[in-house]
Amino acid sequence: MNNCRIADRYTYRMTWSHDDGEYVGLCAEFPSLSWLAASSEKALEGVRKVATECVTDMRATREPVPEPLSEKRYRGEFRVRIPPQLHRALATEAAEQGISLNRFASAKLAG
Repeated sequence: MNNCRIADRYTYRMTWSHDDGEYVGLCAEFPSLSWLAASSEKALEGVRKVATECVTDMRATREPVPEPLSEKRYRGEFRVRIPPQLHRALATEAAEQGISLNRFASAKLAG
């Protein structure tokens, strides 16, 4: 697969860096990569270029290339470890509302 094509499917975000006085481009699939620029457009351009180069290097050394988040399949469930006291409090609150703990936790996360 073309390196540029996979890099086009990665998840990018631009944000303002108060400390640097510039926009910073980030790539979720490569948390260690970033690019500073005077405009958000240039920050995106820069971080996409670096991600593309990183994919090229990884393929050259036969390293596994991160799958784009947009192409991953999610089952809709994950496990979270919490202290027993919090588990009891959440279960009690869910019971008081007449809903399952699962539905209660899902609503809390969504809201």
